[in-house]
Amino acid sequence: MNNQKRILDFFALTPIMFGLLAMVIFIGLGEKMAERFLPIYLIALGGGSIIIGLLNGLDNLLSALYSLLGGFLSDRIGAKRSLLIFNLLSLAGFLIVALIPSWIAVIAGAILFLSWTAISLPATMSLIASSFPKEKRTMATTMHSMVRRIPMALGPVIGGILIGHFGERGGVRLAFGISALLAVAAIAIQQRLIKETHSDSKKKSISPLKVWSSMRKELKILLASDILVRFCEQIPYAFVVVWAMKSIAEPITALQFGLLTAIEMVTAMLIYIPIGYLADKGKKKPFVVITFFNFTLFPLILLYSLSLECLVVAFIVRGLKEFGEPTRKSLILDFSRKEYSASTFGLYYLIRDVIVSIAAFGGAFLWEISPSVNFVTAIFFGLAGTLLYLLKGSDSFRKATENN
Repeated sequence: MNNQKRILDFFALTPIMFGLLAMVIFIGLGEKMAERFLPIYLIALGGGSIIIGLLNGLDNLLSALYSLLGGFLSDRIGAKRSLLIFNLLSLAGFLIVALIPSWIAVIAGAILFLSWTAISLPATMSLIASSFPKEKRTMATTMHSMVRRIPMALGPVIGGILIGHFGERGGVRLAFGISALLAVAAIAIQQRLIKETHSDSKKKSISPLKVWSSMRKELKILLASDILVRFCEQIPYAFVVVWAMKSIAEPITALQFGLLTAIEMVTAMLIYIPIGYLADKGKKKPFVVITFFNFTLFPLILLYSLSLECLVVAFIVRGLKEFGEPTRKSLILDFSRKEYSASTFGLYYLIRDVIVSIAAFGGAFLWEISPSVNFVTAIFFGLAGTLLYLLKGSDSFRKATENN
């Protein structure tokens, strides 16, 4: 029993974490079965690159707004009730896309389900911040990030199989129907396993300006670097599947693209535990710098990936961009005032994703010029963000602790 307890403690696996992780698996599997194939589905419904850019831009913009809403709602009514509301919104979005074969319905449904991660993340991080001491937060965040990759790996493979059997239209709609059932299961599990903390229900609403003024300089530098790096990610993001399945010399199938996504997620999962452990024991900045560099490297390799074999290498690198992502999230917690943890998370993502939505919208116009222009522009922003954090960033854990 002592050994079992030590293992659970090492991996930060408490009953609350089990509830969170179960919810992430069920909702995530439903979301990821079809999300990566939405650009292909939009093309099948008569949409073009501008509609694809609109979807990606909305995803980022709504992620920003939902992050703020999620953070303040969590601080106001508690994490458990907030997560219930967010899960119900995703369920409604899945049903809209499953029942109505129209690109307008896709956009409408996406408004409800695409930003589930963004709207639920502040509540999730608030539970982690209140449930674990600082020396265990990176591991707890790592477990959340790692388990979240399980549905991200399996979902596209299942979606690819469904598309292969039922076509681009029928396969995607069936995937969303299954997603709705999984959302119902996630809601039941979340209500049973996740317990509301007493402090959650007593928190008062907080002014965003007050939260902004409480943010440390180190966190604002991290935010600025993150924005530039996310430009690198989002400029080509929606068009990666189009590049792989429609544009390159040797186009791949939906199932093969799903397997590439699985390779990406397995790569990320293999590095999460050792990196989470090391980051909790020492400096965190190097892990974030390496992550930002891998973000930058992906579009460069993708530009020269014209066959399945080359795409495998590109998606391994894409998986390595998760090298320091849990560390970056734990830094946000470290630099936040304890009473504003969820709201700080929400405000951070609001600012980041509102600005980055410009890149998501603009990526469509760059793609219209040429894919190479799209990729090279992304590389430029990735280098800028990486250099900014390398030269100006900090992991002043001790100072942040003193402020809390």
